Amino acid sequence: MKKIVLIAAIIFGMTANAQIYSGKGDQKVQIGADFQDGATGIQGTYDYGIAQNFSLGLGVNYALGLDDEIDADFDERATLRLRFNANIGDVINVDPMFDIYPGLHFSTKSFGGHLGARYFFTDGFGIFTEAAFPLAKYKTEDLTPSEELYNQFNAVLGLAFNF
Repeated sequence: MKKIVLIAAIIFGMTANAQIYSGKGDQKVQIGADFQDGATGIQGTYDYGIAQNFSLGLGVNYALGLDDEIDADFDERATLRLRFNANIGDVINVDPMFDIYPGLHFSTKSFGGHLGARYFFTDGFGIFTEAAFPLAKYKTEDLTPSEELYNQFNAVLGLAFNF
């Protein structure tokens, strides 16, 4: 009986200390609804761990629902982002299933920053939220409402998957 309790305690201890972001080789896929002034849309991201607390990724956004006064072509509705994240969930040590990640992104419309958080209910499934904002816009003159899409603050809420 003592051996069973000891083995159970060891297994519990190993799983209780597992971090949801595992560093180099870690892979995350996220899909969510995004919200910004004048539009709602969808976002998909893929992040790959390159070091203990850093990941690189790719994100795609597409505005589905536009306000009536916005007339936007495909290239104005969509943006592609190269992402760099600092995964600091293990640094702030709130919960092993929680990750917070500030980061920078280069998109087809601007250079910007983002702040995200994700919580996993299991090792493979969780939720996330992310806020993104431009730091420098490629087009500096006054923008039309369609050019403002993904060239302004946007927030995302969705599902996260761990591989």
